[in-house]
Amino acid sequence: MDSIIEVQRQTHEEIEHLERALYTILAKPQPTHQVRLQNEHKASQLLDRIHSRVVTLNNLYEDQDTRKAEIDAISAPAQQDDLSAFYERLGKITEHHVKYPDTVVGGFELELAAFLDDDEELEDEEFEQDDPVALMFSGEEGYGKYLDLYANHTTYNNLKHIGKRLAYLQYLDVLLAAESHPVHTELPKECRLHRDYELYIRALHAYLVSFMKRSQPLVDVESQQREAEEQFNKYWESGETEEWEESQPKAPENGSGEGGIWCAACQKMYSKQTVYDAHLNSKKHIKAAQKQATADAPPANPNGPPAAGGSHQNGDHSHASGRNKHRTAALLTHLCTQLLRALAPALNDTKSNVERRFSLTAREREQELLEQSRKPPPAAKTPANGEAAEEEEEEERIYNPLKLPLGWDGKPIPYWLYKLHGLGVEYRCEICSDHVYMGRKNFERHFQESRHAFGMRALGLPNTKHFHEITRIEDALALAEKLKREGRNEIFEQETMEELEDEEGNVYNRKTYEDLKKQGLI
Repeated sequence: MDSIIEVQRQTHEEIEHLERALYTILAKPQPTHQVRLQNEHKASQLLDRIHSRVVTLNNLYEDQDTRKAEIDAISAPAQQDDLSAFYERLGKITEHHVKYPDTVVGGFELELAAFLDDDEELEDEEFEQDDPVALMFSGEEGYGKYLDLYANHTTYNNLKHIGKRLAYLQYLDVLLAAESHPVHTELPKECRLHRDYELYIRALHAYLVSFMKRSQPLVDVESQQREAEEQFNKYWESGETEEWEESQPKAPENGSGEGGIWCAACQKMYSKQTVYDAHLNSKKHIKAAQKQATADAPPANPNGPPAAGGSHQNGDHSHASGRNKHRTAALLTHLCTQLLRALAPALNDTKSNVERRFSLTAREREQELLEQSRKPPPAAKTPANGEAAEEEEEEERIYNPLKLPLGWDGKPIPYWLYKLHGLGVEYRCEICSDHVYMGRKNFERHFQESRHAFGMRALGLPNTKHFHEITRIEDALALAEKLKREGRNEIFEQETMEELEDEEGNVYNRKTYEDLKKQGLI
């Protein structure tokens, strides 16, 4: 077992080396977003290692008994000529090196040097190695630049009692509104109190926390979430939670309610007033009323609302249980609001990227994916210059007051091109689940895309040229009925539209070809 004093000295040395390595990484130039994110992840790993070393060192210092025993052992013995303790430790050291002859001296420093020079070694190698940071993000997230909220958007549109469904850009605007007020205040109260909303907001919170840790590894997300939770607890205990309380129905008067009229003597519910009045003169009711007069108070209606006395006794309990039932959804909503405020720049970039992709053709999108898959060339090593750095920062700032979509070069497209393509005009297609297409070009192209074809198949209609420019479900069904009445049934008979050729080169439709083949004529 090593000396505790030697372990403390070695831990101090490792902490000092890790701090120097952290300074080296943070002092590196960061020309691109990818390099900056890689350096931040490395710095985060070093901070975790420093934290673990500090915790270990603190535990060693708190172990006073072991330290005192070690100090007494290395102190001068009573007999100055007694070297037995020295030779005993020397024997242990010799035995260790005999048992492990290939032990590398200074292995920690070599490991740290390899960790710092990892990028330079990869540039010299011929083969391409996967970037561990790039594997953390999906293709839609663009190496941590944008958020991938398509799954959350689909879940949002499938919530019960939501009312109007939103397109993806409108959904991003709803999340951006969290800067001024809590998120999803636009939803009706009955929607936010439903179980589906709690599942949705839980999934959204989990994704935002995950993206925050991956895109900003140096930010302490856990402490921010704890502070936000403490704020929510104060807000919840103050009782200002009317939007998370269920409205209690009022108790009906005189034993009547929506389900009918309750007779306490007969312990029976009557649906109509005439039936209730007629049974008052029956022998069964009179006998039950006489029995009730001599007995205790009858039990209340089990299916009806609580009585006045019971509601007065259990009012506070039901009020508290109604609030606590939706506490989890309210807490997650508050935490998501704090996260969305911190991710507001990334949300704005995500919206700009979606708008830019709307203006691209299929060929331009393929070219963009090819450029993203290529490894960027290494940055030229130039001496640091303050003026040059300021000029680069000015070039990186994009002046876009009109919020125009970005082109293939990352700059806003010209305004005349924006007006020419009509990218400010919205085209909504009811067949595509009320999806919004920006610009006439994207609207005309979508009729041959998979989303519109799926909507037509769901309606039981073929996606042919007859239904071009038809966006409403009612109009598509009406056109199909009209084509049937006009006798143009070929659009519904796929077997007569497909042509086949025999070995001699004769062309038949599918039905004729199959009939001749069954008869053996082909």
